[in-house]
Amino acid sequence: MHLAYPAVLSALLFCTGLYGVLARRNAILVLMSVELMLNAVNLNLVAFDVWLSRAAIETLHSGQALTLFTIAIAAAEIGIGLAIVLAVHRNRGTSDIDRLRDSAEGPDDSDDGSHGAAATAEAAEKAEATA
Repeated sequence: MHLAYPAVLSALLFCTGLYGVLARRNAILVLMSVELMLNAVNLNLVAFDVWLSRAAIETLHSGQALTLFTIAIAAAEIGIGLAIVLAVHRNRGTSDIDRLRDSAEGPDDSDDGSHGAAATAEAAEKAEATA
C-alpha cells in the first residue's frame, strides 16, 4: 500500500477532530475530538514507520514505540479530563463550555467599571429610595 492513503486518512481524521474542538460546546465532545486528533497522529506514526522500515535493513520501529506512548498519554488524559468534566457537571449542572466560561467571571464582574461592593451598595440605596 502506498504512503499517501494513510496520510490522507490521517489528515482527514485530524481535520475532523480539529473541527470538533473548535465548533463543539459540550466538554465531552471536545475530549472525544482531541482523542480523534491523537489517533490521527498515531496512524501517521505507524504509517511512516512501516514506510521507513522498508528502506532500512535494521529497523527500530520507533514510530510504533511512540504510538504506544501516545496511547498511554491519551488514556491518562481522557481519564483525568472525564473526571474534571464530571466534577464540573456535578457542581454547575452543565458541561457547556460557553456557560462555564461565562459563570467563571462571577456576578460581581461588570463592564461599566464599577466595583462589586460599591455597585451592590448603590443598588441597595436605589432600592431603598424607590421603596
